[in-house]
Amino acid sequence: MGFTSFAGRVLFASVFILSAWQEFNEFGDDGGPSAKVFKPKFGILTNHITSNLGVQLPEIEIKHIVAAAIALKGIGGILFIFGSSLGAYLLVLHLAITTPILYDFYNYDIEKPEFLLLFVKFTQNLALFGALLFFLGMKNMIPKRLPKKKVTKTKTT
Repeated sequence: MGFTSFAGRVLFASVFILSAWQEFNEFGDDGGPSAKVFKPKFGILTNHITSNLGVQLPEIEIKHIVAAAIALKGIGGILFIFGSSLGAYLLVLHLAITTPILYDFYNYDIEKPEFLLLFVKFTQNLALFGALLFFLGMKNMIPKRLPKKKVTKTKTT
């Protein structure tokens, strides 16, 4: 069971680690292609927040957001391989922040081809999110090792 669990964690984390590695190699001075995809979608999000809540968000450089996403995926994936809850929490944080921004199917009509593509990617990330929550739930259910009780010797008189 131990090897199977380890192999599953390696395969699961490979999605995040390989993605982080690719984005790291393409990063460049401007954040790379990831920043070009993320910038308009982040702009739509800030416009929604400003118009609906009346709160002005501070200016954030997109390349800093992409760098943070790379770090969350890379560090979280490596820690997750070794069964760390912190790694799973980092990956959950990454998915919780980026999934609704990148895969904004709700901004498109159902008839448009972008809707289906974004909806499928959104549900895939939702499944990854659920698998991480399942891992964390199972990890928290396992009892910690209790110290061995000392056997008390009966006194002889």
